[in-house]
Amino acid sequence: MFYHDGKLQYSVRVDTPNPVFARMLQQAIGGQEGEIRVAMQYLFQAWNARGPKKYRDMLLETGTEELAHIEMLATAVALNLEGAPPALQEQAAKENPLVAAVLGGMDPRHYLSGGLGALPADANGVPFTGAWVVSSGNLAADMYANVMAEATGRALATRLYEFTDDPGMKDMLAFLIARDTMHQQQWLAVLEELGGHTGALPIPNSFPQAQENGEVNYAFLSTHIDGPQTEGRWTQGASLDGKGQFSQRRAEPQGGEPQLAPPVPQVHAQLEQGADNPKKGEVLR
Repeated sequence: MFYHDGKLQYSVRVDTPNPVFARMLQQAIGGQEGEIRVAMQYLFQAWNARGPKKYRDMLLETGTEELAHIEMLATAVALNLEGAPPALQEQAAKENPLVAAVLGGMDPRHYLSGGLGALPADANGVPFTGAWVVSSGNLAADMYANVMAEATGRALATRLYEFTDDPGMKDMLAFLIARDTMHQQQWLAVLEELGGHTGALPIPNSFPQAQENGEVNYAFLSTHIDGPQTEGRWTQGASLDGKGQFSQRRAEPQGGEPQLAPPVPQVHAQLEQGADNPKKGEVLR
């Protein structure tokens, strides 16, 4: 069950409305790095969680907080759309408001579909897709995915921070950036509880490594056709999980060329492909 408080998690104010920045904020709402993605990701991970209850509870709390961030950003979009810079207002006075919005860099769907409100879409107007949501049922895998989600989200928020001179927007973004900092640490703390690299890796750690191909499970395979092989931490020394030794070798084919059966008649391939057709070789009319 969810409850809603009518107050925002953090204050949102816009000193100088900017429809162009409203469009940019849409990326933080419905983009691949946005708040809808992390909210849905954490909530689905929670709803699918098995094991210690504390992880489910934490995911539920954080997913719910991300819903509050969507609310903040949607409010910011609406406030940025309530007015426009003087130049845009002058242009709008001379031309159709929609044309003026397009020429001004505003998303016309904010006017046409949203009624000067936010949309569940990215900065290009592409609707949010659940294909970006990661909920694997493996706690460690999900935590690594969550670190990536927060890292890319924080990168986006810092870029938005640099794109605005509005003090109110900078203040709001500074809060969201700080929350991204905490959430990165939070997911890494879970991984530490799971044993860090040594305990969590390889994921899933429930599969017996004795059943892996032990010749290549810690070998970096170089596919560079010529030149020196790449040297780095990943090519020598103990593996990060402490269960093997890194090595490096050139990748070499170990299998032959694939041989596929001729196409079956039902797929209606061309006769020249060797299709099993009683009229093979004849011109069909």
